[in-house]
Amino acid sequence: MQEQNFQNHSKYVIGYHVITSVLLLGALITAIIYTVKNIGEQTSLSLTLLLTISALLGVFGYARVFALRAQDRAIRAEENLRYFVLTGKLLPSNLRMGQIIALRFAPNEELIALVDRATKESLSAKDIKQAIQNWRPDYHRA
Repeated sequence: MQEQNFQNHSKYVIGYHVITSVLLLGALITAIIYTVKNIGEQTSLSLTLLLTISALLGVFGYARVFALRAQDRAIRAEENLRYFVLTGKLLPSNLRMGQIIALRFAPNEELIALVDRATKESLSAKDIKQAIQNWRPDYHRA
């Protein structure tokens, strides 16, 4: 596995992000065309198809959002524990979730200073990631 760093840490799953989204988009376009062509003849079937594809699009989007939200909660708990072990205090309450997620890539040696900078300078998640000197990989992100 390639070593993770700022340039390559984003994770895209081809089957989910590309293939499934293209298939759902194609199905939606087909359902719209079918509905428009069959108004008056097979309206209930057309609308059922359109509603079904719309529901699948909702499931597709929410499945990703729900998984990431659950993972964000786990990351917050892990980083709070890691910071507590290092300092005896919880993470500052004014840190945003995006900042906490970015801090997970910082090694223990850099974490405390980065937390201080992030709170004082309101660093963005991208700024935090770019400030990390020795990247701590996270290969388990969904």
